[in-house]
Amino acid sequence: MEKRRLYMDYSATTPVKKEVLDEMMPYFTENFGNASSFHTFGREAKTALDKARGQVANLINAKPNEIYFTAGGTESDNWAIEGVAFAHRSKGNHIITSKIEHHGVLHICEYLEKHHGFEVTYLDVDAEGRVKLDELEKAIKDTTILISIMFANNEIGTIQPIKEIGEIAKKHNVLFHTDAVQAAGNVPIDVKELNVDLMSMSSHKIYGPKGIGALYIKTGTKLHSFVHGGAQERRRRAGTENMPSIVGYGKAAELAKTNMDEHIERLTSLRTKLIDGILEKIPYTRVNGSLEDRLPGNVNFSFEFIEGEGILLMLDMLGIAASSGSACTSGSLDPSHVLMAIGLPHEIAHGSLRLSIGDFTTEDDIDYIIEKLPAVIERLRMMSPLYDAVIKQK
Repeated sequence: MEKRRLYMDYSATTPVKKEVLDEMMPYFTENFGNASSFHTFGREAKTALDKARGQVANLINAKPNEIYFTAGGTESDNWAIEGVAFAHRSKGNHIITSKIEHHGVLHICEYLEKHHGFEVTYLDVDAEGRVKLDELEKAIKDTTILISIMFANNEIGTIQPIKEIGEIAKKHNVLFHTDAVQAAGNVPIDVKELNVDLMSMSSHKIYGPKGIGALYIKTGTKLHSFVHGGAQERRRRAGTENMPSIVGYGKAAELAKTNMDEHIERLTSLRTKLIDGILEKIPYTRVNGSLEDRLPGNVNFSFEFIEGEGILLMLDMLGIAASSGSACTSGSLDPSHVLMAIGLPHEIAHGSLRLSIGDFTTEDDIDYIIEKLPAVIERLRMMSPLYDAVIKQK
């Protein structure tokens, strides 16, 4: 009997939807023109490029000429932060971010500190992973040129008060960048209402191809170019456009916009069922992140007395693909920087599990997780001296 295969890691990546792949296929073969060429083949590619730019812009209520295609979310993060830093150096050298950002943000900030003399403030967050607005405002100096706070956290799913952060940034005449890789296409976004100057996005989080993303740059925002060479992307990001992926991203963005309400309602319902089922069946368990302001498909648990690596291995043996807040896959024994930042003790942060739900997740899948996970946790706990001590004490 074939082992069941159940994917519960949509926050890591999503499969390409059939409608997206169908849209992409002609641009590998008959519609292979270079969008910078003046002949018919080039003009056809340019038309497709403009269409995709409009589709991505429509997803966040931006203008098409405010969308710049990149190789993905990490490049968009790097470009936004480095581009502002170098373009506004005459004004100041201070950047504000948070301790729970994706490494695409944290590492470029560390690079600017170490190699270019910039000063970076890393804000604490509350127990649900939310930036404290009063501390953010207090951190602003005369030399502050950029605030970079992620829209929604990739590990614990907490959505930040983006509109309020944007208002603070605007009040102090500071640019505001948000990493919306997990959010764009999964929750409604209107950049005009949010006072956002720069926003990072990615295709493969919303059922598009990998290796393609976008940076929203509000009209009038001063930013250094990131890749130098040709005149592509209005001379800001040189290089021949990845047309099949751009077309795919455009279609994925269009589908996400069209299906947004249904997507949120369905995933939120499945998420609630999963959380309620696990909390009922497994003692010494906590949900990490906000239950109200949360990505619809994100669930993050911490199970006391055990480590996340063991959970992942045993789930994989059952055919269940998930991820852990523990950074074991990166070769580090340290627990997640996000879970540590929200105040979890080291030993509890180690026992974390992220289950992320997507458009192809079914009620039956959720039932299967609720059925199988308790036995996995119990088996691992029976091997834990910490758990043994608790049981004996009781």
